[in-house]
Amino acid sequence: MAVLRVKFTKSQRDKLAQVLWLLNWVSVVTGIILFSLGLFLKVEINKRREVMAERQIHSVPNMLIAVGLIACIINFLGGKICYDCVDTNKFLRWKLVMLPYIICTFFFTLCVLVGALMCYSMHKELEESLALGLSDAMRYYKDTDTPGRCFLKRTVDQLQIQFQCCGNKGHRDWFQIQWISIRYLDMSKREVLDRLRSNVEGKYLMDSVPFSCCNVNSPRPCIQYQLTNNSAHFNYDYQTEDLNLWKRGCHQALVEYYTNIMHSIGLAVLLIWLFELSVLTGVRYLQTALENVLRQGDPESESDGWLLENSFVETARSNFSIIKNLGKCNQISTAVNEDPNIDKPCTAHYGPDNVPPKQMPVA
Repeated sequence: MAVLRVKFTKSQRDKLAQVLWLLNWVSVVTGIILFSLGLFLKVEINKRREVMAERQIHSVPNMLIAVGLIACIINFLGGKICYDCVDTNKFLRWKLVMLPYIICTFFFTLCVLVGALMCYSMHKELEESLALGLSDAMRYYKDTDTPGRCFLKRTVDQLQIQFQCCGNKGHRDWFQIQWISIRYLDMSKREVLDRLRSNVEGKYLMDSVPFSCCNVNSPRPCIQYQLTNNSAHFNYDYQTEDLNLWKRGCHQALVEYYTNIMHSIGLAVLLIWLFELSVLTGVRYLQTALENVLRQGDPESESDGWLLENSFVETARSNFSIIKNLGKCNQISTAVNEDPNIDKPCTAHYGPDNVPPKQMPVA
């Protein structure tokens, strides 16, 4: 029994073909939108690639870009097919093409769905990429004279100012790294040497943060040095004072920023997938209805259209049998190719002269 059988008259088939022609052109526009969303996400990621470690995060925009390009090609072809399907005679040109086209479009819509789900499932990879990337960027903050790291200081400062954040998880992350270059330390001072010798790794560690951590909305002048020393500042208590620094870590700020972008893109891609699926359903109805018209031999007659000619179970069983038979045929053909003596006549060896023995007459 056919699944979701619908009866179409001649005028209904023509209207369906015209509507699908229009919707396929709309789908070309949605393909351009998919491509644009992927390109936008790729640009946003590349803007801050210096604070991101190499992870699979680029697979999401690459997937959207590829799917967008394929959508434009498939829906352009679909529009041409649906336009010709208004005329039954022109449909004959596409009769053998429509079923493979529908199958390819079905797998394409699955790719669109995968792209939407990827936008929601890359949260862990995003967190790991930013955590490692920010840690490396802070570690190399001081290396303004090192090729390849010259602009990291500017990148980190701009990041902290733009996103109103400080450090990786918080401002105390700066206490654990040396963020001032040796070039700007007076090595003749005993205080500097003592601080360098105060830890095993020989780093110049301070309870201070870069200027970009300062909260511009704070009424008090920025305190960025000797943050844990209450006596160094007037009317100041490190434990209770509301520091005039950005409280949020840059890891949290960037994760929230990219998560909002990816979730918004994921919702848009999901809506596009639903639209593409509805167009594919209409094309399937049009294809089956026109094929039934050809079987009846009367272009003006009513015809049935359906999604599946048989039930889901029967269709799955039939496809499984086809795949199974193909596997058996492949095994037989492999066996024939491996045996060089099959279908070759055998030569009998009767004796040294290869002469058959004489038969004795029976009395």
